[in-house]
Amino acid sequence: MQNFLYFCSPKNYIEIMTKRLIYITLPLLVLVGCKGTGSTKVSATGSIYECLVVCPSGIYADIEAVMGADMPCLPQMEPYFTLSHVTNAAFDNFLKPTRNILLVDIDSVRYTAVKAKMSKDYWSKPQRMCRIQSPNKQQLLTYWQEHGEQIRDWFVREELERQNMYYRAYTNKEARKALQDRFKFDMLISEDYQLIKDTVDFLWCCNNKGTMRRDLVVYSYPYTDANTFTVDYLCHQRDSVLGRYVSAQVAGSYMGTEYKVFPPQLRMLSNEDKSFYAAELRGLWKIYNGEAMGGPFVSLTRLDKTNQRVITTEVWVFAAGQKKRNALRQAEAMIYSENGELRMEN
Repeated sequence: MQNFLYFCSPKNYIEIMTKRLIYITLPLLVLVGCKGTGSTKVSATGSIYECLVVCPSGIYADIEAVMGADMPCLPQMEPYFTLSHVTNAAFDNFLKPTRNILLVDIDSVRYTAVKAKMSKDYWSKPQRMCRIQSPNKQQLLTYWQEHGEQIRDWFVREELERQNMYYRAYTNKEARKALQDRFKFDMLISEDYQLIKDTVDFLWCCNNKGTMRRDLVVYSYPYTDANTFTVDYLCHQRDSVLGRYVSAQVAGSYMGTEYKVFPPQLRMLSNEDKSFYAAELRGLWKIYNGEAMGGPFVSLTRLDKTNQRVITTEVWVFAAGQKKRNALRQAEAMIYSENGELRMEN
């Protein structure tokens, strides 16, 4: 895996402090009101999908293997989270405002069992923290092996939710209304996305600013097959719809799914009582019979029982030679924006 990880021990602690002082000094001057307490909290420091891991050095590699694992279906290797690490002794007030913190505390005197607690806006705002307490290393590692991916997914969901807080304030009202009128459901669409196509069963918005292009499409088709929520069926429908509407400059070119490099991955999502579900598909797209263009995509497909149709919302990114994780995640937040009940995995 390409190395995006940073390590800090007591010896080189001064090094990480120097780097962070630039990011901390200004935010410390800006105070944000804290609801219900009358107190104030500083602005969180750090970038999206960065996480500070506070733990003994002997268990960091195990945590890194999960939190810093390669994110699936990206054209180049990028981790779920870009990690920094300090030991518990080195974790002080300068680091407490960090945007995402995974804090592991091992103490045989204070704790008798493993316990994890998620917190929001504990030392800064907006901040997310997971604190894991354990009486010993072995119990901690056992717990992490069983629940590490769930904790990582919690941090991801919280990042998506924070992104949607922004979209709620800066929404393309025209595109959102078109979506409501055509498909009878709601989704936040960033004001940076322009509506470029609106037909009976296909809506297309695009953000082509700067050196990176991001697209959002919504399409529907009748529900006629009980095997709709499978990789093969969803990819077939995707290739059929997008191959018809999306092309490049070369005549005869069309968008399709890339199957050879990273085969598409399917994940079923549902609410807590399993009464409603959807299918998340991740993969790579490419242009066939045209320019060498491609990138990652994420789609979410759900069943509209009332109208007996299937609705798919999808985002994709094109950014040749650039990292794509953050851009894809920011776009991905839109397809989950008004569908929080779908965020629990089966």
